[in-house]
Amino acid sequence: MMRERVERALLVLGWGAVVAAVAGIVLHVVDWRQKSMVLLASGAMWLMLGAVVGLVLLLLARGWRSSGAAVLVLAGTAWLVVPSYIPEARAADGPELVVMQSNILFGKADPVAVVGAVRENDVDVLTVEELTIDSITGLRGAGLEERLPYFYLEPAQSGGGGTGIYSRYPLRDTKKYDGFIMSNISATMQHPQRGPMSVFAFHPIPPNLDFGAWSAEMRRVDEILAATSAPAIVGADFNATHDHSAYRALLDGAFASAADQTGDGVLLTYPADRRWGPVIGIDHILVAGGVAEQIRTLTIVGSDHRAVLATIRMDL
Repeated sequence: MMRERVERALLVLGWGAVVAAVAGIVLHVVDWRQKSMVLLASGAMWLMLGAVVGLVLLLLARGWRSSGAAVLVLAGTAWLVVPSYIPEARAADGPELVVMQSNILFGKADPVAVVGAVRENDVDVLTVEELTIDSITGLRGAGLEERLPYFYLEPAQSGGGGTGIYSRYPLRDTKKYDGFIMSNISATMQHPQRGPMSVFAFHPIPPNLDFGAWSAEMRRVDEILAATSAPAIVGADFNATHDHSAYRALLDGAFASAADQTGDGVLLTYPADRRWGPVIGIDHILVAGGVAEQIRTLTIVGSDHRAVLATIRMDL
């Protein structure tokens, strides 16, 4: 009798986990136009883990037909998730470029920590969001401009609207794009071996603050990237995860996710200032005309985002 009760409880819990996984799949697949659904989709990958949990519980409950259903749901989850964990098959044969992307929390991140990461990892290009006038002074004092002497900066007096690009190599054709609440910018970097390369730093408004603007800004980013020829790199806080169709739309053309290319899949970057975080990945590096060879996240003292660091081999 006790075993029957245990199996019944496992069956109920198992089906609950499977239903959660189905919800995660639906949240991932559908191109949602409602704020609440987009926000829920941010954590779709965690729900999809229910496919594994559910299958284990249903097997323990000896619910064989239910286990078969769980296997189908697990297969659907794998079809969506596994490709991001398979490394790019091809290799590039051009120069190496080390790119770092960092949101510095209203300019409050420790400038010594930011510059230390740049120095220790021999970074060539740094994209920065939430750049303020005071933080520029702090980064300069910590020696950033000695390491990356070329820069295009659109800082804010305060708050999170400022954005910047720092580079080891000369920058020209700088541009601040219309159609965004915060600064979204680009420049052409003159690489000594690869020649001119486009560098973008994007920061759409968070969808929880202004969902309509975030949706429009993500479409605007897609338009900009669709009109861009390789080689190019992007460092961004998109305020979007891999589970958002608006983010995946950016990868339909010439651009690829550096984390997908290395097979590292989802890199969790936010919130980095909580004991239980980070739990979602909204900071990304994209590349067109090259292949990322390594990627990882870095803790930046004073920021609520982990920085993303990628080593990219460009095509010749």
